[in-house]
Amino acid sequence: MDAKDYSAPSPAPGSVATANRIIGSDDSDYRLIIDDVVDYAIFLLDPGGFIQSWNEGARRIKGYERDEVIGRHISIFYPEELIAKNWPDTELANARENGRFEDEGWRIRKDGTRFWANIVITRLTDADGKFRGFAKITRDLSERRRHEQKLHASEERFRLLVEGVSDYAIFMLDPSGHVVSWNAGAERIKGYAAKEILGKHFSIFYPDEVVNSGWPAEELRRAMKDGRFVDEGWRVRKDGSRFWGNVTITSLYDETGRHRGFAKITRDLTDKRRISSLEDEGRRVTNFLAMLGHELRNPLAPISNALSIIEMAKSESEQIRLAQAVIGRQLKQMVRLVDDLLDVGRITSGKIHMESNLVDLREAIAYAIESVEPLQLAKSHSLEFVVEDSDLWISGDKARIIQVVANLLNNAVKFTPKGGAIVVTLRRNGPDAVISVRDTGVGIPEHLLKDIFNPFVQAEQDLARSLGGLGLGLSLVQQIVSLHGGTATAYNSKGSEKGSEFVVTLPTVAAPDDASLGVTSATRRGGKQVLVVDDNEDAADTLRIVVVGLGYHATVAKDGLSAVDMIKRQRPDVVLLDIGLPGLSGIEVAKKIRREMVNPPAMIAVTAYGPDKDQDSAFKAGFDAYLTKPVDIAELSQLLRRILA
Repeated sequence: MDAKDYSAPSPAPGSVATANRIIGSDDSDYRLIIDDVVDYAIFLLDPGGFIQSWNEGARRIKGYERDEVIGRHISIFYPEELIAKNWPDTELANARENGRFEDEGWRIRKDGTRFWANIVITRLTDADGKFRGFAKITRDLSERRRHEQKLHASEERFRLLVEGVSDYAIFMLDPSGHVVSWNAGAERIKGYAAKEILGKHFSIFYPDEVVNSGWPAEELRRAMKDGRFVDEGWRVRKDGSRFWGNVTITSLYDETGRHRGFAKITRDLTDKRRISSLEDEGRRVTNFLAMLGHELRNPLAPISNALSIIEMAKSESEQIRLAQAVIGRQLKQMVRLVDDLLDVGRITSGKIHMESNLVDLREAIAYAIESVEPLQLAKSHSLEFVVEDSDLWISGDKARIIQVVANLLNNAVKFTPKGGAIVVTLRRNGPDAVISVRDTGVGIPEHLLKDIFNPFVQAEQDLARSLGGLGLGLSLVQQIVSLHGGTATAYNSKGSEKGSEFVVTLPTVAAPDDASLGVTSATRRGGKQVLVVDDNEDAADTLRIVVVGLGYHATVAKDGLSAVDMIKRQRPDVVLLDIGLPGLSGIEVAKKIRREMVNPPAMIAVTAYGPDKDQDSAFKAGFDAYLTKPVDIAELSQLLRRILA
């Protein structure tokens, strides 16, 4: 759009009569007041925007003498970029239509310099309502703008400084605790991007049990009362993982004393807390454990040798055989306790050797479950293994990870009354693997929750100490997990005497391929679980040996009901299921598993009958494949490879 030509004046320029027609000839007192004002440029415009009067303030602010400006169009005060947009006419049109127009922007003095102006244009009408022109008032706000720009620059520098800090989460809360700012450190530590968290209540960073206790609101109340509040405790990241945070909350007020909100600074002290804890424990127990372990090892060796000599004698006495069995079991218990003592000593002194290999967590947990199965069955506990993500690998020591899970399971078995339930869960949470062991036992007294992983800490037992133990199992769990870069946490599932839950979080790595491991495919297949179900003991045991020889881990069930229980507990990858089982047949087992499990394992029917008799009913029941006894080993190997690929 071409800029309008403002060069042609409307009324006769410089005419006092013209000005009188706009403001009236009897307003001399007002004219004197306006003429003497020096802080505001006040002048009149005719309907076309041509200047008809000029006061002292206009001369001082804009630099023009009266004779230089009367009769000229107001566009002489506007920069070229505003003239190109016909902005002067737009202002006048708005003022004429609405009665008043106000704006701020750059304007031009006579000498060509710019100043930041606030302008107000008012429509003028006479007593008859006839439109006569405009009154225009201009203020020079250049100094105020310079001050605002300096303030803005200072605030911007401070904002960039705060937002660039990555080691501290620094953010603002409104008076009710909702997040109103977010820096890079907050995003790194807590995991939320600004767009995900602004407007959310800060209690989102606290564990559920802390939120339910009302602690976040109490923190703000104390900050309001004392001006500042400092605390340490567990906080929660976006991915659900926990970290140990040091928190400072400061109450903020403006210059009038009105409360504006809170500044919150959070530091992640997880590593510092872990290291401090390990150092403290090391100082307390290292010397004692080294001495005790050595002294206990000395008598255990000859006792073990003596037991071997008695066994070689092959006594016919039933009493001696009973004594041998008792001594053997108790000797194993003593060795386990001494090993625990020595492990704690090695860890706290930094002398423990940890392997660094790729570990399949599902396989490690399965081995741990198998190791505690005799204890679990002796107390008639149900034990379920729930795998939400089977492809979870870590870098670490497989034997130690098995030890961690076995210790948690031993603890659950020990403190869960007969007939109770234990559930082991493996799942993914962001970049971490999460192992949970939950039981229906007596729970953990609240006053022990924060110390339960310390050495020698135990829940209360009866005077007879019928449950036994040194209180080292959970300490080993935490320390081994810590050495793997993870965390171990204890909770009460549903309050006191309603069971407990232990949660281990470990950082994962990418699942390997066989080549990167440098092992044979049979070794790699060792992580896969196969359950052999057959009521013929010889058939079951020999088929299990065959499966193990093919490179898989295998267990055995001898009847249909046991098979259902073991499938739900162990969650094998494949079930080799005999159809002709007593009681609950293989067909009924398959139907029950397909009906009751969300992700049932692959099932292969194994039968002594010909294929024509059972094959149709087997596939209708949900079997994935069908084998006839005696099983062809090559066919079985090929079938397992295809299913478990």
